[in-house]
Amino acid sequence: MTVDRSSELFERSKRVIPGGVNSPVRAFGAVGGTPRFVARGEGAYIYDVDGKRYVDYVCSWGPLIAGHAHPDVRRAVELAVARGSSFGAPTEAEAELAELVVEMVPSIELVRFVSSGTEATMSALRIARGYTLRPKVVKFAGCYHGHADAFLVSAGSGALTFGTPDSPGVTAGTAGDTLTARYNDLDSVRRLFVENLEQVACVIVEPYAGNMGLVLPAPGFLEGLRELTRQHGALLIFDEVITGFRAARGGAQERESVLPDLTTLGKVVGGGLPVGAFGGRAEIMECLSPLGPVYQAGTLSGNPLAMAAGIATLRLLRDGNAYGRLEVLGAQLEQGLRKAFARHGVQAQHVRRASMHCTFFADRPVSDLESAKRSDTARYAAYFHAMLERGVWLAPAQFETAFVSLAHTEAEIDATVAAADQALAAMEART
Repeated sequence: MTVDRSSELFERSKRVIPGGVNSPVRAFGAVGGTPRFVARGEGAYIYDVDGKRYVDYVCSWGPLIAGHAHPDVRRAVELAVARGSSFGAPTEAEAELAELVVEMVPSIELVRFVSSGTEATMSALRIARGYTLRPKVVKFAGCYHGHADAFLVSAGSGALTFGTPDSPGVTAGTAGDTLTARYNDLDSVRRLFVENLEQVACVIVEPYAGNMGLVLPAPGFLEGLRELTRQHGALLIFDEVITGFRAARGGAQERESVLPDLTTLGKVVGGGLPVGAFGGRAEIMECLSPLGPVYQAGTLSGNPLAMAAGIATLRLLRDGNAYGRLEVLGAQLEQGLRKAFARHGVQAQHVRRASMHCTFFADRPVSDLESAKRSDTARYAAYFHAMLERGVWLAPAQFETAFVSLAHTEAEIDATVAAADQALAAMEART
């Protein structure tokens, strides 16, 4: 019996890495089977260690909006690493990327770079508390803001997938300062403000929830959050780690015409390298050290390689018709999948915004965590493996989002829809 290299590497990794992976959802725990180990990526494709090619809709969980190994991004990183990988001192690239962020994101006047989305949201929470001098934060069930203690209360994404939305190791004191509302339910937020008068520092929300699958805001929801936070003297934080520079040039806030006080960024802003950022109104950001009393620091913050990749990526997005192209490709994928599912009589909810897409195996619309959890995860797992066999790389969990990149073409979209047709037919034959 021949053992594939992915299986061999997974066994090897499990001996030295918890669960064999460095982020839980990669372990295929939600879909079963053995994770594929990736050898390389090129354009819209990734190749596993056994040489099989897949059309990639994970795109490193969103950052690779230009596709794998884009020539401009690769060249920028190569030039940067030739000059040195880290200095622990300011560089011109930090200022240049910050200027691009401030230019493109409507609500950001000052921005600071960190090394991950988790670090960005954690820091935004701290500055919100420092600015308002209030202890509590409102978040939404199913929204994921990284793995900082304050956010692992009714979490989504990997925590939801593994059925542990409240993580051991989070103290009761920390959890007590995190108030959880229902996504798309303004009344639940109003109640929390009334029950915690003058105690709420901020409301943090994914404007498009991307970690319980893709769940979109109901009309008036984001506008209502903006009004409620103003009424109660709290800050509004948009977690745009996923949607920043993907939903639109200026993120979901530009697309929805709702401006938060603070914004967290990650993924696309680093062009595929580890990076995060948080920014907002100058008067709030000036509370941050060294200007103000709220402390935050990081040895590798503003890393020159990440800054170079980010600059190259944002330039690609700023110039030309990148978002028009992504909109067309995203619509083609959504419409093709709707037709394929309809041909096979499979009940599903297809949710899309720009180049983000999610298929829920559910017979009713998904609007929050409760309705997302009614999805048929076993059926998604069967679909995932059927697509994988046909050369399409989807997220190995129902509660994640698929992404289209500028490297995808109409041919890849058509091939994906054809693969879905075949996968659904194979699933039918097995039932």
